[in-house]
Amino acid sequence: QVQLVESGGGLVQTGGSLRLSCAASGRTFISYDMAWFRQAPGKEREFVAAISRSGGSTYYADSVKGRFTISRGNAKNTVYLEMNSLKPEDTAVYYCAAGVSPTAQALSVGVGMEIWGKGTLVIVSS
Repeated sequence: QVQLVESGGGLVQTGGSLRLSCAASGRTFISYDMAWFRQAPGKEREFVAAISRSGGSTYYADSVKGRFTISRGNAKNTVYLEMNSLKPEDTAVYYCAAGVSPTAQALSVGVGMEIWGKGTLVIVSS
């Protein structure tokens, strides 16, 4: 089973950019679909983006579509979330997750994630 460690969070101004990384331990990284979720203060955790095992398919929440890009480097056991044009409402703890989604439709909303990192905090100042 993989273990996930996120990094790259921090404080950024509105309109700025950040790149989050999620390093996975273990040799089975390529066996997992990967996703990013976030949880803002006082709110439930929500799906942000997902990528299939091969990296050939990516999915995004409507709130981040066109601004965020998910990618993975299977040789480096790492998944990334490039975040551009950040807004104060993007402020949250961002979590990396791994799992096997039963269908593409399920992966498109982050269903099937079973392994979670501890999160990295992103604060977007206005």
